[in-house]
Parts: sequence; structure tokens; C-alpha cells
Amino acid sequence: MAKHWADFQYEIYLGGMGGAVPRLPMDLTRLEELAEHRLDAGPAGYVAGSAGNGSTARANREALERHRIVPRLLRDVGERDLSVEVLGRALPAPVALAPVGVLSIVHPEAEPAAARAAAAQGVPYILSSASSTPMEQVAEAMGDAERWFQLYWAKDREVTRSFLERAKGAGYSVLVVTLDTPLLGWRPRDLERAYLPFLHGVGTANYFSDPAFRAGLDKPVHEDPNAAVLHFAGMFGDPGKTWPDLAFLREHWDGPIVLKGVLHPDDARLAADAGMDGVVVSNHGGRQVAGGVGAADALADVVRAVGDRLTVLFDSGVRTGDDVFKALALGASAVLLGRPYVYGLALDGQAGVEHVVRCLLAEFDLTLALSGHRAPGSVDAGCLAGGTSS
Repeated sequence: MAKHWADFQYEIYLGGMGGAVPRLPMDLTRLEELAEHRLDAGPAGYVAGSAGNGSTARANREALERHRIVPRLLRDVGERDLSVEVLGRALPAPVALAPVGVLSIVHPEAEPAAARAAAAQGVPYILSSASSTPMEQVAEAMGDAERWFQLYWAKDREVTRSFLERAKGAGYSVLVVTLDTPLLGWRPRDLERAYLPFLHGVGTANYFSDPAFRAGLDKPVHEDPNAAVLHFAGMFGDPGKTWPDLAFLREHWDGPIVLKGVLHPDDARLAADAGMDGVVVSNHGGRQVAGGVGAADALADVVRAVGDRLTVLFDSGVRTGDDVFKALALGASAVLLGRPYVYGLALDGQAGVEHVVRCLLAEFDLTLALSGHRAPGSVDAGCLAGGTSS
């Protein structure tokens, strides 16, 4: 019989016969509280915090909770295959690790540990531009494993061009361009502690190691780190960018380009018109716009607008295997998992991230089977209460 992700539970039960119990919770929604106790207040607030009073982050969870799965019975689900093809890449399951910056604030092994965990489980790792580790070092930690690069689109064209060249040279296959952060959202937990890691030179590794960035400095980074930080702060975001500017990225990246942060169907259509390959329906985990729509409430409309023209991915609020199922039922091709793996990293390094991935996919595998499905491709709106099959 083929190995299934759900077999993880039997591995745990069998280990229990010898007295072994898991180091971390199996309910991934419990990780945040544990990580908050483990981390200092600044890093804890940076990871868990949201824009405003947190209403958008809550809306993400409420939107997913509102959808309820309707299982079907007496279907042969003995053999299952969670593999999918996304953006021309063969993946073992419809899940990737979302780009999260400055991981050194939660664990000293930072991005390489998360990347090694993703590689070990076969899921793509999306490296943030704002990583604590240069992209080449993260790529080396992953070997030949699938990796994508997330771009914060700088004001400086030469730095952007250099980032794209470096990412391509280091084997990153998909470009994920975050569009919802031309300015930082109002984040009270960070503001109350005056905590922004970048201003201490954390999360700037890709910039400080970049030749185009360094060319704009009067002195080397190590001689005047404050000037380097200020140079970074001045170029990080660009609220002046518009849709025609995407032509620059298309010109300098020959692989798939995915736009992250899309919530309105018209923006998805504009992405398709601009020659993009996909979008991520996302509100940055509730970190940017307070009072915003829950990402899952926006998903179906985006899929209806461009589902035949673009690959639609989803993030924001994903915590459980049934969340993955619901996102697929609403039309996503795959989901990106964010905060839970960061909490896993904070609590147990690479092993913690692997634990989170295995738990999520085991629960998804079981949800799929117990709902009467053998593969992600058969999940559609008819699997949810009030939905209709396509």
C-alpha cells in the first residue's frame, strides 16, 4: 500500500507504545500561544501582530470557519494521491511555505532551517526578500529542492534587476511579487515597543549582500551600518508603482510571475492582462489593512474572474488541514502556510517546521479521505455547505 501523509498519526501512536510523545502540539492553532511565551516581546509581537486592532486577522479565521465541509460516504478512498501541478511544477501536495522575513528573530538558524524542513518534506519554500540570510545561502541549504523567491519591489531598478538575476542564478523557479506592502501598515504591537528589526540591520541580508545596493553607499556596510540601514529604508517600498510597471519584471524574469496580495476580481483581471502567471489571494495575514475583507471571502470571486487565465493561490489565516481543503473547494490551486511554520521554527527549529508541515498535510489527507475524496482535483464548491459543484 502506498504511503499516505495521514500515516503520520500511526507513527505517533506506535511511538507512544515506547513512551514517546510529540514535542509540539498536534493542534497547530496552539502554537501561537506557546511561541508567545518562548519569544521576547518584540519578536513575538512582530510575528503574531496585525494591523490596527487585529480585525482583519480575525476576519481571515472567521471567513474560513464560516465555510463548512459536507462529507460524502461509501467512496473508495483507500488509495489517495495529494500531488498537484502548480505553475508547471510537480508538488507532492497543494501547499508551500509562505514568504516570511527576518526569521532570525525567532530562531538562530533562521531561513536555512525552514528551507531545509521544506526540502525534507518536498514542499516549496518561498524565500522573502527581507530574509536574515542571503538568498544564495538559503538555496545551498536546499540542494535541488523546489524554491521560489518573493520580491519586495524596491524603488531602485538596479537593485530589483540584481535581485532577479541573483534569484535566477540560485535556482529559484517562481517569482512571487508582494504588492500589498508599498508602505507598512499601522501595527500597534510593533509601534508600542518601537520594534522594527530592519532598522537594526536584521532582515536586510539580501540587500547588504547585493552589489547594486552596495554601489549606492558611500562606505561599505560594515564601516557605516546606519547609513546602509537608511539607504535600505529609503528604497524598500514604492507607493508610486502602477500596473504598467509590471512590464519591467516580465522583461527581467523568464519564469512564472505570481502577484501576491490580490483581493479584488478587477485586480486579478489586470494581472492577467499584464501577462502574469498567477495571483495569491491574500491580505498579508491581516498585517496591512485594518478592517479588511477576510481573504477566504475574496477567493471565490477572484477565481471566477480569472480561474481559466491564471493560477490562483491562497494564503492568510490557514492553520489546519481543513483550511487547506476549504481553500481548494473555493477554487485555489494551492495554499501558502505562514505563521504556523514560523511558530514551529521558534519552538523547535527545523524539526518544528517539519512537524508543522507533517501535521497540516496529515490532517488535510484525512479531511480529504473522510470527505470522500482521493485527490485534490476532485474538491470543489459542492464539498461545502451551500456550494454547488462545477
